[in-house]
Amino acid sequence: MTHVVSENCIKCKYTDCVDVCPVDCFVEGPNMLVINPDECIDCAVCVPECPANAIFAEEDLPPDELAFIKINAELTNAPGWKVITKRKGALPDADEWNGKPGKRTEIVK
Repeated sequence: MTHVVSENCIKCKYTDCVDVCPVDCFVEGPNMLVINPDECIDCAVCVPECPANAIFAEEDLPPDELAFIKINAELTNAPGWKVITKRKGALPDADEWNGKPGKRTEIVK
C-alpha cells in the first residue's frame, strides 16, 4: 500500500510533507503535489504534516477520493512534474482554497 495526495491539495500545494519524507516520493505539479506510489514506503510521517489534511493511506481514502490513487500514479510521470525534496511556500491563495470542495477540475497537468 501507499499514501495518496487527495483533492484538497489542489490549488493549495503546501509542502510541509516534503520536509519529513525519508524517500523523496513527492512530485510537484503546477498547482498540487502527488505521491509516487513506486517510491512511497508507507511510513505515514507526511500525514500529520499536511495542513490541508490531503494525504491518506490508500486504504483510508474517502470513497469519493478513490480516483486519486490513479491520478497520483499518472501525474508522477507527467511531463513537467518533478520530484520535490525541499519545502517551499504554498500557492499565494492556498488558504482561500483550503477545504473548498469540487477542486478536481482545477488540476493543471
